[in-house]
Amino acid sequence: MISHVVEPADIVVDATCGQGNDTLFLAELTGSGGLVYSFDIQESAIEAARSLLTKNNLIHTVRFIHDDHARLADYVHNKIKVCMFNLGYLPGGDHQITTKPDTTIKAVEASMKLLEVGGLVTIVAYPGHQAGKLELEELRKYLKSIPQQEMEITETLFINQINNPPVLIIAQKIKEEI
Repeated sequence: MISHVVEPADIVVDATCGQGNDTLFLAELTGSGGLVYSFDIQESAIEAARSLLTKNNLIHTVRFIHDDHARLADYVHNKIKVCMFNLGYLPGGDHQITTKPDTTIKAVEASMKLLEVGGLVTIVAYPGHQAGKLELEELRKYLKSIPQQEMEITETLFINQINNPPVLIIAQKIKEEI
């Protein structure tokens, strides 16, 4: 879905950089004329992503931000086409360091305000651990409060997977705030 929305030279955000795979995906879509803002609170994640983007010759299209995604609006001032969230903890990292409901909701809210009409916010949540389950519950409460005239929000569940599979949420902006 993202690849049908993002065009070369767009401005996009990876709100949870992690190992850099989503940042790389977005950089490939936006090309040399685009800009990817990539956030993470863990320096090790930023370094892993920086290495991946350097290896793929796309480092010049990415602005890495070593800060909480809740401060997204402090760094991103232009309209954006897409913002991706991959919640939870850094694969291979400290499982005690996870995204948190309050900061995630603040970042989602900021990203939705920055979205162009037709743009997307995607969120992958992992309810398989207690922090992830709580985060998803709080996120759902927040998302249900958004007027349907402004955003279309869907949730996709993997119904044939066991052990609390990830949940994909896609929000598309259909109108500027009323």
